[in-house]
Amino acid sequence: MAVQDGQPMNLSDSEDGEWPTEEVQPLLDNKAQTLGGAQHVTNIPLVPLAGSRQCCSARWNLSFLMFLGFGMVYALRVNLSVAMVAMVNGTAPQPVDNSTYLAVCPDHSTDNSSNTSRETLRVQQFQWDSTTQGVILSSFFYGYILTQVPGGYLAGYFGGKLFLGLGVLVTAVLTLLTPLAASLGVPYLVILRALEGFGEGVTYPAMNAMWAKWAPPLERSRLMTFSGTGGSFGSFVALPITGFICHSLGWAYVFYIFGKLFSTGAAGCIWALLWFCLVTDEPLSHPRISKQERDHITSSVGLQGKCHGWTLPFLSMLTSLPLWAIIIAHFCINWSFYTLLTTLPSYMSQVLHFSIKENGFLSAVPYFTSWVMSIICGQLADRMRERRIASTTFVRKMFTVIGSLLPAAFFIATAFIDCDYVAAMVFLTVSSTLIAANSAGFSINHIDIAPRYAGVLLGITNTFGTLPGMIAPTVVGYLTAQNALAGWKIVFYISAAILTFGGVFYTAFGSGEPQVWSKGIPEGKQRDQKSITSPTLINHPVWSPDPDE
Repeated sequence: MAVQDGQPMNLSDSEDGEWPTEEVQPLLDNKAQTLGGAQHVTNIPLVPLAGSRQCCSARWNLSFLMFLGFGMVYALRVNLSVAMVAMVNGTAPQPVDNSTYLAVCPDHSTDNSSNTSRETLRVQQFQWDSTTQGVILSSFFYGYILTQVPGGYLAGYFGGKLFLGLGVLVTAVLTLLTPLAASLGVPYLVILRALEGFGEGVTYPAMNAMWAKWAPPLERSRLMTFSGTGGSFGSFVALPITGFICHSLGWAYVFYIFGKLFSTGAAGCIWALLWFCLVTDEPLSHPRISKQERDHITSSVGLQGKCHGWTLPFLSMLTSLPLWAIIIAHFCINWSFYTLLTTLPSYMSQVLHFSIKENGFLSAVPYFTSWVMSIICGQLADRMRERRIASTTFVRKMFTVIGSLLPAAFFIATAFIDCDYVAAMVFLTVSSTLIAANSAGFSINHIDIAPRYAGVLLGITNTFGTLPGMIAPTVVGYLTAQNALAGWKIVFYISAAILTFGGVFYTAFGSGEPQVWSKGIPEGKQRDQKSITSPTLINHPVWSPDPDE
């Protein structure tokens, strides 16, 4: 990893825990800005900082462990999507009306052993229609949505280490019970998946709360995108393995192998040992961090990384347009993301007629390209900001536009290609790759506008962002129940429209500047403070490429 060219330093701190004064407030640029008529003096010029080396640093070790943890939980989350293809008896009679189920695309699969392997293995199969499958796939999010705000709030107050670590392990342990729950009936499987979501729901808010203390402002994009891309990498690894296991051993072994590997097996134990022994909630309590790195992080983060109190400025949050811009973008982008995450294997089976092994491999390809795209975007975003090519606001909006409007175009194109399975896979892979650009856009914007409340803000926005995970699979199941090809066309049109709306709304009202309520000042006194930035678009600072302006 390249060494930073230089970092802004904030050499002053406050003994009483209040937000720093204007003269020492840690901002991202090294020039004065005039916002709403108020002059703000910013940091000292960028200078090289000894000890700011990133490779093998404590903050990058933290990012790598987060990467592995999220890889595990996503591997456990997505394996049901592929296993569902093997769990459902596709030859069982389905209730239909006069508009019979139309499978108009020809079977082109070169693997004709799927049905034979099912008969030889004599695995249990279920007569679940498309609507029931949608309910099962969405049930994970019934629990996931409940722990977003509480998890972010508690992680912001106590620290995120414990919540993230336990969230990973609880999800892994519960996965072992999936075959038993499925054999008992749909209600039991729905409850189990909801419990898995309940445990996993605290992980991402806890991550945000930790990065508010660990990530220097000009390294936020690369650190947070890398740690978050563990989800894409875990999906990429899990999907083809799931397809192979379903084909060779039977679907039940997917949950036994993954659950034992990531909970009671070597991988889970090693990760838990490393996480709880090597990770601390903040740099000041880390026993092995170098003095240079600790000073670098604490001086650049300043008091932005302090834990918030028991009370939060919820009224100010509720009326903040930049926060609502993140909420809308989170909902809209997640609609398409969760549509692909949970139902893409079904589309490839019902419409494109790929075998179970082909399904697992091809479903994994978009996650690999998304993983690579996220890392590239994180690096590029920080380079643009630290070299002052663009402001944080411009960078976040640019990557959100790339991750919303362009994928929408490819979703529409996918709806027009009918049974051309090569074009379908190319378009869906490209759209998934482009969606990953949001990892350097709205996805990490919480820590820009309110670092102190980054955990609870992600909990709030991800609560709205989880709704598509609950709704989209059920909607897809309903739309594709009678006519898969025509139903999937509607699915792609809906996804494109929602993506477009989210990108446009965020571009109009998003911001990359700290908000006045992020200071931790009581809401009644905020009107007396000088505004850091207005919550409305009209007073946002206009970006200029000239650093002398």
